[in-house]
Amino acid sequence: MAARSKPVVQHIAAILDQQSELFWTPVSIAEIYAGVRKNEESRTANLFILMESIDITIAHGKKAGQYLRMYSKSHGVELGDSLIAACAFSEGLELWTLNKKHYPMNDVRFFIPQFQ
Repeated sequence: MAARSKPVVQHIAAILDQQSELFWTPVSIAEIYAGVRKNEESRTANLFILMESIDITIAHGKKAGQYLRMYSKSHGVELGDSLIAACAFSEGLELWTLNKKHYPMNDVRFFIPQFQ
């Protein structure tokens, strides 16, 4: 449990050792920058240099819409999380999140770092 209390950024090097690549979506960037403090902007920008971008496509949008139709009322899934899940599913990637309740989709696989 102690490792989980560290900021996620501190675990990126270890995760990169476990995986060959990490990916992000523009939605992920928006969510992170919405909560970034002024003194963290430079370090946050450097973080994204280490990761690859997944551009959101029409196929991702359609899948996200299906997720919203299925889970928005029953589980409170919102557009951002449905787009992130759709990108992970469509690209065959595991989703890393600290809050799985945002992703009730049964076809999404999760990445579980060894420190968790």
